[in-house]
Amino acid sequence: MSYALSAPLQAAVFGALTASTALAELVGTHIYDAVPGGILPDIYVRFGRESVSDASDGTGDGALHRFTVSVITTIPGFACAKEAAGVISDILHNADLSLTRGHLVDLRFERATAARTDAGATRRIDMQFRARLQDS
Repeated sequence: MSYALSAPLQAAVFGALTASTALAELVGTHIYDAVPGGILPDIYVRFGRESVSDASDGTGDGALHRFTVSVITTIPGFACAKEAAGVISDILHNADLSLTRGHLVDLRFERATAARTDAGATRRIDMQFRARLQDS
């Protein structure tokens, strides 16, 4: 098991999200690993927490990555955030992504949590995905 596949997985997920015209219509180019300083857009996507565990088996080294992709917005109501989250889920669930190292065995949506933050001024949806990777 190795953590070496984490960066290639993130790059592939980022590539899939930025290539989507449906997602671009909702959030533009506002897909971040690190949120920039200054005034933020009304809606954006951010990469969040990740946990990785060993998933090696008789066929070779592997890892199970659980990672979070969040939609964050100051647009009133949850409708826009849920629409963007739905598009992200459609893009990533069962996606066939190419990695620069290793390969993706399986990628699935696991769960989501929607909440108001900042005294109700911000809406946030955190989606957790599970990716099984094999280092080849």
